[in-house]
Amino acid sequence: MVQYTLVQSPEVILTVSGKDSAKAREKAMDQLMELMDAGKLPTDLSDGFGPDQFIEVKEQPMSPSPEEDAVTQAVQVLSNLANLKLKVQESRTEALQVRSKIDILFSDEPVNEDEISSLKEGFKVLKAYAQSNLRYREARAQAEQARAVLDQALHSTQ
Repeated sequence: MVQYTLVQSPEVILTVSGKDSAKAREKAMDQLMELMDAGKLPTDLSDGFGPDQFIEVKEQPMSPSPEEDAVTQAVQVLSNLANLKLKVQESRTEALQVRSKIDILFSDEPVNEDEISSLKEGFKVLKAYAQSNLRYREARAQAEQARAVLDQALHSTQ
């Protein structure tokens, strides 16, 4: 669909199927003639008017409202929280096992190289878990606000 208007009467909108073309402008011209014949055109076009003088009306894409932006951002925050929660859950068991082995470093018991190597590898898991857990806690605090935004948006429709 394409829409046209006139410089002399911008409130008049003529809608024609198809895209902007000479044929579409001729169809709009036919509509304009019908309006003139019915006396419904508020403008006098006695000086003449041609199809090439139509102005194509382009619809402006609607920008989202601040409320819509807030909802979109809230959903992103909650999605991030869900991903972090899964990551924390997946690495928790392994990290706790590594944590329990750390105590051998503080005892007077002898340790061998394999135990130390195993611990060093485990530190990577422990570090990843601890960082994910911190990010999860921060995200959870932000998610409380996001949940409130969504609750407000959902209740506003009732």
